[in-house]
Order: sequence, then C-alpha cells, then structure tokens
Amino acid sequence: MTYPDNLRYTKEHEWVAVDGDTGTVGITFHAQKELGDIVYVDLPKVGSAVEVGKTFGSVESVKAVSDIYSPVTGEVVEANSLLAESPEKLNEDPHGAAWLVKIKLTNVGETAGLMSAGDYTAYIGE
Repeated sequence: MTYPDNLRYTKEHEWVAVDGDTGTVGITFHAQKELGDIVYVDLPKVGSAVEVGKTFGSVESVKAVSDIYSPVTGEVVEANSLLAESPEKLNEDPHGAAWLVKIKLTNVGETAGLMSAGDYTAYIGE
C-alpha cells in the first residue's frame, strides 16, 4: 500500500488533508486493515469542538471498537453521512470517499508535527 503524499499522519493511524483552514480527517489503510470488517462508525455532530490528541468518535469492527483521535484542533463543519449508511466503505476507500469529518482548523500549524507518508510507512513497518 502506498500512502498519499498530500496527507499528514498520526501514530494513532489517522490522517488529515489540509485545504486552507479546513482539515479533512480519516483513518489510514493500515488502521482499517488491522480492524477488519467495519460495521459501525460513531462521528461527532457538526458544531462539535475537537482537540488535538483527544478522541472524537469510534470505529467498530467485527473484531473490536477503536477510538478515533483528532490530529488537529477546531470545530467539526461536516461529518461524512456516507458512513452512517455504509460503514464498510472505510474498508474500501479509507484515504478517499470514506473520510470521517471536516474540521475548521484553529491552528493550521498543528499539522507540522505530524508524519509524512514516508515517515508513516516507516513507522508501521511497510
């Protein structure tokens, strides 16, 4: 698996793509592979505040429930409604159509401390 270069990654296996002052957040291919078949996704409501390093939701698979940690601080401006009806999309396209939330960033500079695709690939040992 190659990880997109335009994303920044966390050690908890989330990614963020920044466009202006908005960050789109998702879980990585590695995370969904480790979880197995995803059956439910719990996401925050629009308007919720999220804080870097804090949980904002969870992903449930046939194996386990895993918390989702925010890679950035800000306010949720959109949650991916596709995942409410089709959580299995996270297994099919975790870096694309199956993004989790869009966040209006409080501090765009927070992403500087996150891993590049190359760093993340080395971190997970692929």
